[in-house]
Amino acid sequence: MKRQKFIEHTNPFDLISDEIIFSILDLLTSNPIDLKSFSLTCKSFYYVEAKHRKILKPLRSEHLPSVLQRYTQLTHLDFSLSPRVTDASLVIISKACNSKLRSLDLSRSKFFSATGLLSLATNCTNLVEIDLSNATELRDAAAVALAKAKNLEKLWLGRCKLITDMGIGCIAVGCTKLRFISLKWCMSIGDLGVGLIAVKCEQIRGLDLSYMQITEKCLPSILKLKYLEDLVLEGCFGIDDDCLGVIRYGCKSLKKLDVSSCPNISPTGLSSLTRATTSLQQLTLAYGSPVTLALANSLKNLSMLQSVKLDGCVVTYDGLEAIGNCCASLSDLSLSKCVGVTDEGLISILKKHKDLKKLDITCCRKITDVSISNLTNSCTSLTSLKMESCSLVSREGFILIGRGCHLLEELDLTDNEIDNEGLRSLSRCSKLSILKLGICLNLNDEGLGHIGTCCSKLLELDLYRCAGITDSGLLAIIHGCPDLEMINIAYCRDITDKSFSSLRKCSRLKTIEARGCPLITSFGLAEAVAGCKLLRRLDLKKCCNVDDAGMIPLAHFSQNLRQINLSYSSVTDLGLLSLASLGCLQHLTVLHTNRLTPSGVAAALLANSSLTKVKLHALFQALLPERLLKHLEVRGCTFEWREKIFQAELDPKCWKMQLEDEMQIVF
Repeated sequence: MKRQKFIEHTNPFDLISDEIIFSILDLLTSNPIDLKSFSLTCKSFYYVEAKHRKILKPLRSEHLPSVLQRYTQLTHLDFSLSPRVTDASLVIISKACNSKLRSLDLSRSKFFSATGLLSLATNCTNLVEIDLSNATELRDAAAVALAKAKNLEKLWLGRCKLITDMGIGCIAVGCTKLRFISLKWCMSIGDLGVGLIAVKCEQIRGLDLSYMQITEKCLPSILKLKYLEDLVLEGCFGIDDDCLGVIRYGCKSLKKLDVSSCPNISPTGLSSLTRATTSLQQLTLAYGSPVTLALANSLKNLSMLQSVKLDGCVVTYDGLEAIGNCCASLSDLSLSKCVGVTDEGLISILKKHKDLKKLDITCCRKITDVSISNLTNSCTSLTSLKMESCSLVSREGFILIGRGCHLLEELDLTDNEIDNEGLRSLSRCSKLSILKLGICLNLNDEGLGHIGTCCSKLLELDLYRCAGITDSGLLAIIHGCPDLEMINIAYCRDITDKSFSSLRKCSRLKTIEARGCPLITSFGLAEAVAGCKLLRRLDLKKCCNVDDAGMIPLAHFSQNLRQINLSYSSVTDLGLLSLASLGCLQHLTVLHTNRLTPSGVAAALLANSSLTKVKLHALFQALLPERLLKHLEVRGCTFEWREKIFQAELDPKCWKMQLEDEMQIVF
């Protein structure tokens, strides 16, 4: 009798080294679901994926013990999806990750204190980055604990309003290796605290002091920093010409300076500041003093200046002309919402800066085709053009843009007179990745067809209130631009399931804005989300034919969804409850949805533990149990109660006329 031969089956992947598998995993980081699928393939993949992972974004802090036991090589923890992180959680992290942990993001989390931070600082000795923004309850004790993190290089404390000079002084003494610190809106920190940071932390490269109550007392110390490259003084009302006039020391390393919304700084003070910072490459003066000849002359010492942002300022022809003359290296100019920008002033800059890469003339309502003609003839290397609401530019002006600016990657034409011929011309800009056409009422499917045919690199498309767009136009975009990440078809009322369901072919979509599309049904939604597994933001407000039949497939396929608006839809308690399986869902808006009951809303809110912000009609505030609301708030969820009445939708042209009337009142 012959002996049977037993063949031992081996897993061929066992023959591949971990390094090769790590290289494969590096290519799967864009979608968490891909990594999960990989790890569930077999036991060896399960262990290799855990060994490879360095970055983790937990959904719930209560699962930390088991998660950290599996992932032992973590260097970065991001809790932006987990609103509740307690001291106990931080203790678990510090003991499990210890010296391997290098970066921690707690900017969206609450409920921790000095106790947890002390454990982190003591055990995680190689921690170099920590973001504590919005931790409004932290006090000086927390800063004292944080000062134990001797190797800290980057620190965000935005809106930590209870930390004082005493606390920040301890950080300055203990964390001498700091290279960047943000103290934005730290209202209890003044000149003393900022001065200590400047004196003790000599390696500082970036400093954000926005909206702080500082004066001239700390400025000399700041400008003595040898390596300072980026300084933000936005909204510092205590800094004026007298403060800047006492500056005696220059900061040769400074490259970026933001003094926007500083109304007490005039050209005189700015001149003192620029004399001390002659290496500036980027200057932001938004919402400040009028752009006159005197202000422009204060920039003469800045021979290396490449970017100037003057958003919201009153400008003069002399001021713009002088900026054009003195800023020889200018490549980025922002005049968004500036009053006084004319063809003459803009042309004076365009003629002398033919290497301009970025231009923002949003709401510069005096600009005409004359400027556009000069722009397209002179600045052929332009990569970004923002010109929302330039109402005097005719249809021919947009044809000129397509003919002369072939390198455009970003183009904002919101609320303009562009038509199909303009889009035909713009389709020559084959590198376009961002195109905004909201409230362009002269467009229809023919124009979109040109974009879909020629602009295959498009990532973001905004068609907000483009009433002439139907299924045919949207299908042309879907077929020609498969890499779309954002699509806005809000109030394109003729869009139906025929085109909306085809969005499943755009597998990289992260944002879909479809509010006010009454012909989209649950069938179209189910078809679309089946292919859009990276979807993070979905707006279905006033999609009255979307009901529970769309919510169930949405909950199944869109596991990355963070934000959803279901106002004025036909969703019931069952549909809302089905969304509880979306572990990443943080923001939920449900207004004027008549089929919801208080008990159904209560069940849905209780089941979805990841929610951090919920918008409901004010009527529900009295109908929901008070104990439930307190429980949800303790869990990290905040509520916004709205009393907004039901509003009938206006015709797009009537809506635009109403908007124009309001704008005339403003200006």
